[in-house]
Amino acid sequence: MQISEKRPLMIANGWIQAAGLVLLVGFFIMGVLTFYTYSDEPPIPEVVKDARGNAIITRADVMAGQGIFLSNGLMEYGSVFGHGAYLGPDFTAEYLHRAALASIDFYSRSNPDTANRRTIEDFKANHYDTSSGAVVYSDAQVYAFEECRAYYGTFFGEPTTKFGLRPSAITDPEQIRKLVAFFSWTAWAASTERPGHSYSYTNNWPPESLVANHATADAIVWSVLSLIALLGGTGLLLALFGRWNLMGWHGREERQMFFRAPDEVALTPAQNACAWFFFVMAALFVVQTTLGGATEHYRADLQAFFGFDLGRILPFNVVRTWHLQLSIFWVSTSYLAAGIFLAPIIAGHEPKGQKLLAYGLLGALVIVVVGSLIGELAGIENWIHSIWFGNQGFEYLDLGRFWQVLLIIGLFFWVLILYRGLRSRLISEQVGNMPWLFFFSALSIPAFYAVGLLAHPGQHFTTTEFWRFWVVHLWVEDFLELFTTILVAYLFVLLGVVHERVALRMIYLDVILYSAGGIVGTMHHVYFSGVPAMHMALGAFFSAAEVIPLTFLTLEAWSFLQLGAIQQSNPGSRFPHRWAVMFLAAVGFWNFLGAGVFGFLINLPIVSYYEIGTALTANHAHAAMMGVYGMLSVGLALFCLRYIIPEKHWTDRPAQISFWCLNLGLAWMVFATLFPLGIIQLYHSINVSYYDARSLKFIGSRGNSVLEWLRLPGDVVFILGGTLPILYICFLGIRYMRSSTLTEDLGETLFTELATQPKVE
Repeated sequence: MQISEKRPLMIANGWIQAAGLVLLVGFFIMGVLTFYTYSDEPPIPEVVKDARGNAIITRADVMAGQGIFLSNGLMEYGSVFGHGAYLGPDFTAEYLHRAALASIDFYSRSNPDTANRRTIEDFKANHYDTSSGAVVYSDAQVYAFEECRAYYGTFFGEPTTKFGLRPSAITDPEQIRKLVAFFSWTAWAASTERPGHSYSYTNNWPPESLVANHATADAIVWSVLSLIALLGGTGLLLALFGRWNLMGWHGREERQMFFRAPDEVALTPAQNACAWFFFVMAALFVVQTTLGGATEHYRADLQAFFGFDLGRILPFNVVRTWHLQLSIFWVSTSYLAAGIFLAPIIAGHEPKGQKLLAYGLLGALVIVVVGSLIGELAGIENWIHSIWFGNQGFEYLDLGRFWQVLLIIGLFFWVLILYRGLRSRLISEQVGNMPWLFFFSALSIPAFYAVGLLAHPGQHFTTTEFWRFWVVHLWVEDFLELFTTILVAYLFVLLGVVHERVALRMIYLDVILYSAGGIVGTMHHVYFSGVPAMHMALGAFFSAAEVIPLTFLTLEAWSFLQLGAIQQSNPGSRFPHRWAVMFLAAVGFWNFLGAGVFGFLINLPIVSYYEIGTALTANHAHAAMMGVYGMLSVGLALFCLRYIIPEKHWTDRPAQISFWCLNLGLAWMVFATLFPLGIIQLYHSINVSYYDARSLKFIGSRGNSVLEWLRLPGDVVFILGGTLPILYICFLGIRYMRSSTLTEDLGETLFTELATQPKVE
């Protein structure tokens, strides 16, 4: 009986089949790449010996050194294989450069004319014995290892904060030896030729002329093919766009929308509880951006935070760890609240107990946030030694595994809350309709974040990087993007801007376009992490397709803005969500510029080869993360709070100030500092060396320092004018929260009524 009463599918089966096929093919390719990641990762020798058979390094030393690197938060200071933070050096590139210089010095004592050639031969020759798992270092390489060991002992043992780390960060000689063993292995993988090929395990990254590491043919050819794919795909899209009104927004100008006053819209108890979610979100946003300002100040003035030595209390790696983790936390909090707020609108009612479940989820979230931040500090400061309650040390996955598991459980609990609220609607809908897509996209958020558990500090670094980027890229740029699309589409349907059938078509089109490039495009992060060249080929080609849907959505955003302007001018129908929609429009702009243009710029293999880990990476990250997910999170908060805060206490002024300050501050951050600094750093990397471009000496040079200081006005505008007004609005939400009048039978909660606009004679 229930099956016969189900609302029919509102879209042709072909859309579902196409989306399913794209997802199936994408994950099949990822499965193949997973197999080759494990089978072709660079080996970790059981033992590294000198020419006389004495053990220099063991596998246990390398793995212990990796643990020391992660537990001390060094991935949030510098990087290995190019990935990590941008203040400190890339330790793979630095060790390789210093070891090569030491080797040349060693050989020059006997024959200067052959020193360079013999160094290249030592570093390129693959002496790994597959039967015994042993590698033999030449006398020059052993000498280089000891030289680097002495250098890093001094570097990490520095009793001041001159390098941005805590004083005397690592002083135990045995820990230094194991840490340098890890660096030495990464440099070995970066220079030693992969069996059967003329390039290293890392596709000849980093560029280092001293060991004859140069860009490979794969990097150049696949960069060209990526450009062709982008141009061809964009041209095809524009042709389709011009031929058909794919989105269906055109022509909606003929409809006049009459908006119900927000005070007339009944709220449920769980919807009111969202006010506290948004207040927590805004508080985390303020703290996160303040920490971001501190991380930037380290680059402008390493030791003096306006006369105060901040590094003695909060060294750079602690500040950056918190900055990144809070960016995930505050955005996620807004998404959780928006889902809870929309569920009763979609279902038409709210079951009893949703309010208590929502507050329970919020309490658990606060515990995870506070507990993980304290654990990260304690781990980096070596107060505790635990990957469960301290820090794991992976960029974006720094939180201890206990907190990570707790967060995953919390996200699944959120899905349960949504299912409980949507259940009555779901059983009356075909699986391919919008309510089910909303639920499935919500379910994908904890499911794909949970993949991060496969990145374990005690596993092979190449493998952990592979799984880590399933979270950093696939979770963020595909499945969060999918949830974002469905969330925004539902808002437009509720506002009467688009018909549900049109919104559904848009969602499936986005699933196809995003997934076509976004799934396999994950591999553009691991070009140089020890995976075979096929990852580069597929990652480069498919990531080019990621820009195409961003171009499409940007074009449609302008159509929507034109529609909004017409509706805003209609007498007697004051639009209550002007600034929420403005934030959604900003999402379209930054999606195209930050995620699309800036992302594609650094995704080309030949550019990434010289650029990875420079300011251009930070430029893309800030413009994409804040510009897309940050702006959307604020827009969602404004949309929901417009109904929670009574009309007499609502004012658009703080929202207006926040909109312009966040966007102008972000634009200033990008165009005054990050982009020009990234271009300079890229030029220096190509012209001089990648090692030098990543050095503290270059980063702290006079010209770069001026650019770093130029960011200060933008940061001030962003933090004071952008985040504080949002905090104020969210405070109004908990201060003047409207009473909830309905607990179970909500009935119709449409926010708009549509009428045909009369023609003007």
